[in-house]
Amino acid sequence: MSTSLTPREIVAELDKYIIGQQEAKKSVAIALRNRWRRLNAAPDIRDEIMPDRKS
Repeated sequence: MSTSLTPREIVAELDKYIIGQQEAKKSVAIALRNRWRRLNAAPDIRDEIMPDRKS
């Protein structure tokens, strides 16, 4: 994403291509936003906000 979209804006974009499944679109939008924010966080705090990787 070149700009920071809100979850609501992401859902609006998904609505153009996906019919129904509102809860799934909301979950995907939140996850996408969180991932974008983690990737764009300052390097010194990035490790603090990354989710734990459990196998």
